[in-house]
Amino acid sequence: MSVLPTHHRTATVRGHEISYREAGPADAPVLLLLHGFPTSSRMFRDLIPLLADRYRLIAPDHLGFGRSDAPSAADFAYTFAELAALTAEFTETLGLERYALYIQDYGSPIGLRLALAHPERVTAIISQNGNAYDEGLGAEAWAPVLALIENRTPETEEPVRGIRSLDGIRWQYETGVPAEFRDLLDPDSWHHDAALMAREGQDEIQLGLIADYGSNFALYPAFQEYFRTSRVPLLAVWGEGDQVFVPAGAEAFRRDLPDAEIHLLPTGHFALETHAPQIAELIGDFLKRRTGE
Repeated sequence: MSVLPTHHRTATVRGHEISYREAGPADAPVLLLLHGFPTSSRMFRDLIPLLADRYRLIAPDHLGFGRSDAPSAADFAYTFAELAALTAEFTETLGLERYALYIQDYGSPIGLRLALAHPERVTAIISQNGNAYDEGLGAEAWAPVLALIENRTPETEEPVRGIRSLDGIRWQYETGVPAEFRDLLDPDSWHHDAALMAREGQDEIQLGLIADYGSNFALYPAFQEYFRTSRVPLLAVWGEGDQVFVPAGAEAFRRDLPDAEIHLLPTGHFALETHAPQIAELIGDFLKRRTGE
């Protein structure tokens, strides 16, 4: 079977250039892939070719990430509400009227804001370590972030800066990955992310977003109400070794969506690095059964 190519494109939204990857037939059901911190659409590089024969896959780099524009924090309000609004405008620029959401890490509150604003557009949700519950927060990993959210000072900022250092990013990739899968991790991934995170202006961009993460906690009840009222088909494919968003966050979906399908995989925060073929198979089966697409 031939592999469909991945196109690397840009769209202009509010005067900002948004970089995105796209593959698959133009008339196929859409799967919108929303990445997390500190990465970019690159995290979907292995998944996209595995699903492009059946779906139109679109994976943007959030503003400030990847190859998208990164205006200074003085010129753009880096909040999750603003990133979600920009992402909504991005989908409208591309003419996306209905789509399944793939949400991971930061992509979760961004994507779930899209669902709150336009539930009629969302056909299904695939959550890969994309959290919406208090119990999904790993206590040790979140301690410095919660301190910053509670009171942003130079003293609370300093520990959080380490999260986007090369060592901090590598920790996110390697932690929770069993030895048998460790050599599937591509070291280029954390070096690539760290290089982009080291660009001028990123300190204020990323500190601003991390400080704003409390706005996502405030929306957890609304996200959960959306699950209950919409009964949106949901698949959780979760790295069970993740210490940022722990498996209890995956299991919690069943509280509001009893039919949610939960798969805990023997890997960490970036499950696609080691289990892309398995995740692709789960997604294809899930969407076909639950949405007919």
